[in-house]
Amino acid sequence: MNPYGKKNIAGTVWDLVEPTAHELGYSIWDVEYVKEGADMYLRITIDSEEGIDIDDCERMTRAIDPMLDEADPIEDFYYLEVSSPGVERVLTIDEHFAAMAGSEVEIKLYRALDGSKVFRGVLVGKEDGKITITTDAGDVSFDSKTVAKCTTVFDWQSAMNN
Repeated sequence: MNPYGKKNIAGTVWDLVEPTAHELGYSIWDVEYVKEGADMYLRITIDSEEGIDIDDCERMTRAIDPMLDEADPIEDFYYLEVSSPGVERVLTIDEHFAAMAGSEVEIKLYRALDGSKVFRGVLVGKEDGKITITTDAGDVSFDSKTVAKCTTVFDWQSAMNN
């Protein structure tokens, strides 16, 4: 399900590659079309229940590269990147917040709130434009327009001890 609509390149590409991703056993986590330096990048992030490795990224790239060439949704030269969302995922769309409810997250705000721009807690969810987390001090809600970035937090220490 394309969360962007067909009004931009990311949404058009999402609609184009999503059926192929599903055929290969993946879901689309995100699609970005961004400029870095002088270059443009089309980044397609895929996910699956079993996780994603380099072979999955290569399989997806080989499947969609000719499709993108044929459909030609991007007029200019760009680099195609297919990747995993990783263990520390950036949450951008409503489906991300729903999927990661119950996970520890870090929220970075554009402007300080009560003297801080960074908050950590367990994600309750996103509803009516507000992102809610549970902290040691209780539930805190943020207007999504004030949030610069929301990322899941992976407990590296626990993972290394297992």
